[in-house]
Amino acid sequence: MSDYDYDVLVVGAGNAAFSAAHAAREQVSRVGMLEKATMAELGGNSYFTLGSFRATYHGLDDLRPILSELDEREADRYDLDPYPVESFAADMLRLTRGRTDPTLMRILVEDSFPTLRWLHGHGVKFKLQSDNQVFEVNGRKKFWGGGTIATVGGGIGLIEQHLAAAKATGIDVRAEHQMTGFLVGPTGAVEGVVCRTPQGERQIRARAVVLASGGFEADARLRAVHLGPGWDTAKVRGSRHNTGEGLMSALGIGAQAYGNWSGAHAVAWDINAGPYGNRVLTNKLQRHSYPFGITVNVEGDRFVDEGADFRNYTYAKIGSAILRQTGGLAYQIFDQRGVGLLRTDYGHEGASQVVADSIRELAEKLDLNPGRLERTITGYNESVGDRPFDPTVLDGLATSGLEPPKSNWAQPIDRPPYVAFPVGCAITFTYGGVRVDEDARVLNQADQPIPGLHAAGEVVGGLFYDNYPGGSGLMSGAVFGRRAGRTAARHSRDRG
Repeated sequence: MSDYDYDVLVVGAGNAAFSAAHAAREQVSRVGMLEKATMAELGGNSYFTLGSFRATYHGLDDLRPILSELDEREADRYDLDPYPVESFAADMLRLTRGRTDPTLMRILVEDSFPTLRWLHGHGVKFKLQSDNQVFEVNGRKKFWGGGTIATVGGGIGLIEQHLAAAKATGIDVRAEHQMTGFLVGPTGAVEGVVCRTPQGERQIRARAVVLASGGFEADARLRAVHLGPGWDTAKVRGSRHNTGEGLMSALGIGAQAYGNWSGAHAVAWDINAGPYGNRVLTNKLQRHSYPFGITVNVEGDRFVDEGADFRNYTYAKIGSAILRQTGGLAYQIFDQRGVGLLRTDYGHEGASQVVADSIRELAEKLDLNPGRLERTITGYNESVGDRPFDPTVLDGLATSGLEPPKSNWAQPIDRPPYVAFPVGCAITFTYGGVRVDEDARVLNQADQPIPGLHAAGEVVGGLFYDNYPGGSGLMSGAVFGRRAGRTAARHSRDRG
């Protein structure tokens, strides 16, 4: 066989793709990865993340063996509530309103912690998210919202560690190989892919293929077609290369479309960010501290319940709410109470913000109607209750008689100087994809596996609908990447 033939070929080079390649390499010797981007832009959407993995655990002792960074003196002050299988499953069911595929959800939840251990065995380093997922209350540092574990170095570190492990085991990573279609044999089995390279079109044969090339979020036309009007104007939080060729090619050979094709993970984003992800700032352009202030549109009106839940459970849909406002623009407003609770992302050099000593001055600087904004904030302040404020729990400090309400963490905005952050919508990934079975084999319209074709990551549909628990995307990519790689290797051996 030629240098371009593999036992298992993985399309993509993000977390899901690397997970599939590592799993395949455990069983077969010739594993290749094809990446559309250059080596300098390797990593897909995973590169732009915080590196957060949502996984089950019973306490800190479960996590200690996989943590590369842990200050034991600080650890004595940490409070980590257990996050068992039942809690993860309940979050998935609640946030998707019961529409998540029960089989895929069960696999994600039950395999989450074993997959973390497996990744750690492949050189991925983890730490506690002790910067943006901890608040100090009564001398204790409390983790909240199920966001506990992240990779050392964030998404950049995750991809660097994956790539180092791939090189160490002889996985062949080829950049500037844009997949344009599948090679399908006379029996309907997938036998490789067709690629566009700097040297021209090339056919690459493989006994099994894992599709892990992401969704279509970076294609403005496909966003408008599937997500609806206005989505072509959204910015892209991550890779500019996730334009859906792999997904559409799979549908073209009979793969079953599955999941929430009109839904997407979309966040509040610095309004002056570029059209695609910034490989230096990565996730520092996100604006996720809205639960501790209010958010208004260009009319000066609130339009969302900022305290509906922990930000981990609402941030993936806040971008959609902003996109629906006039001009796709909103302003997060904080007084000095809220400023003290801002995530570190707000403090990077060049962050878009406006500071003023009065609400009227703030409105004028933002080109909002001063009277309207003053009425909005006065009405909000007058509706705030008097329960104790606690950012580590759903504290029930809610507004009364206000529409929309603020269900938790509703403190008055009356301590100047006031700070506003202009935000827009940035899409992270699309929820629609192909249907897979328990072994991550791609199914056709008759619910039968397409021989030789497997899938993982954002290209898989059926897990997320409308909303998403933070950290479950990288976790899903690793869980189903591992399954896809193993199944593809087994298929390869059977064919060989």
